[in-house]
Amino acid sequence: MALITTQAAVQRWHTMLETRDMSILNELLAEDVVFRSPVAYQPYPGKQVVFFILSNVIQIFENFTYHREFYTEDGLNVVLEFSANVGEKKLKGIDMIRFNEQGQIIDFEVMLRPKSGLEALAAQMGQRMAAFMPKT
Repeated sequence: MALITTQAAVQRWHTMLETRDMSILNELLAEDVVFRSPVAYQPYPGKQVVFFILSNVIQIFENFTYHREFYTEDGLNVVLEFSANVGEKKLKGIDMIRFNEQGQIIDFEVMLRPKSGLEALAAQMGQRMAAFMPKT
């Protein structure tokens, strides 16, 4: 049953990317979701910050395309392989997403290569995060 729920949620994820309807992302994220960035050691916990990160990455990536999907036996995890551009830099990566039994994302980890593409993304996200995160 979990696999069907997860597959339905992944289909909603693809619909969100195609339509840019960010209300879908709001539905998909659990309140206690954690984002694991390819550029930061510490994870980012909480729906508000994860919504901000993912909605901004979607804006930064150009020519974004998913190529393959892999599901775990328990049906609660999926790995999505993708390619994209950040300006002139090409990159490839994977999204490793864990869902709860209700089909909400509870853990989202991204891995990217090559380093030049990762650095281009880090520079753009760094500017946006600095504007978003409260000054301490």
